[in-house]
Amino acid sequence: MVTLLTIANLCGGILLGLATLDKWDGESNFFNKIAGVLAPFQTLIGGALVVLSLLRIFGGHNWLFNITSLLGGLLLLTHVFGKVPALETSLRKLSAKLMPFKAIIGIGLLVIGILNLIN
Repeated sequence: MVTLLTIANLCGGILLGLATLDKWDGESNFFNKIAGVLAPFQTLIGGALVVLSLLRIFGGHNWLFNITSLLGGLLLLTHVFGKVPALETSLRKLSAKLMPFKAIIGIGLLVIGILNLIN
């Protein structure tokens, strides 16, 4: 489960932090190419982030890393919120409040994924 969450953190971090990563990348477009491959799997990555981070939060593991993963998953799932009528308004409000921090959460997910790889 930790390995899946680590992979989801890395993929979600690239998708969410693409604007910042593109500036660091320069002219090689390395991160744009990776994001192009990952974009069709955005819903799957966001769902994995939400489900796995919730399981780890309830399991009593490091809550700060898992809260960041949960927020990243919610940002990746914003296009799906319209399909959940009962929660649509509250989820859209939460997503709108998180949107200015999209790049920061994305870079945070990358850092968490790299730290999990090292550990």
